Amino acid sequence: MDAEGRYYFVADTHLGAAADPGGVREKAFVEFLRELPPDAKGLFLLGDIFDFWVDYRDVVPRGSVRVLAALADVAQRSDVWFFRGNHDWWVTDYFEKELGVHIVEEPFRVFDLGGRRVLIGHGDTLGAHDRKSKLIFHVFRNRTCIALLKCLHPRWVFRLARAWSAASRRRHPEPAPFAGTQSPLYRYVNEYGRRLAAAGAPGIDLYIFGHWHAPADLPVESGGRLRVLPAWKGPEDTFTI
Repeated sequence: MDAEGRYYFVADTHLGAAADPGGVREKAFVEFLRELPPDAKGLFLLGDIFDFWVDYRDVVPRGSVRVLAALADVAQRSDVWFFRGNHDWWVTDYFEKELGVHIVEEPFRVFDLGGRRVLIGHGDTLGAHDRKSKLIFHVFRNRTCIALLKCLHPRWVFRLARAWSAASRRRHPEPAPFAGTQSPLYRYVNEYGRRLAAAGAPGIDLYIFGHWHAPADLPVESGGRLRVLPAWKGPEDTFTI
């Protein structure tokens, strides 16, 4: 990589997915992490880095060992921020305590990056959703449901999650194009910018999200710019500023 002294943004690698049976994407991601410049200012992982992950108190799920080691190595020399997505929402304290990765639990967080106010998140819960989606969000994030999930043997939890994910991909083999100004995400950030302006607060220069798998780059009417990242398949899908 020839661009040094930058912030790097990656979303939706979905490591461990059945759609990557040979681990090609995982190998590419490990190589990407190992080749990050020593003076990289920060690495932002915008959710769904794993196709499924859940932290257990006493065991670490099998697989992705090289990814974890590479993340720990990057975290020793640069800040790494992990935004939990709808596939890896159950990442809790393991990454923070063992790898030195900062976990972001909020739907988004605002950073000052090189003098620009940048709002970053996964993007799955922002904007209007139908009742079915809202119910799924609530169940998946409910503390009681999570505790019950962890009572099951990891083998069955991961099998169930991967079967659900594979079924979803069969129903939607290709991502739909981002709906632009008609998308719930755009409407949300546009209204968010309006509320900031009404309150006399500093505006947002750049909004960055993942989740949608379809890239987008468009201005926001209330100010700033919205950038939606593609599903990461290789270094060419990395966004930098």
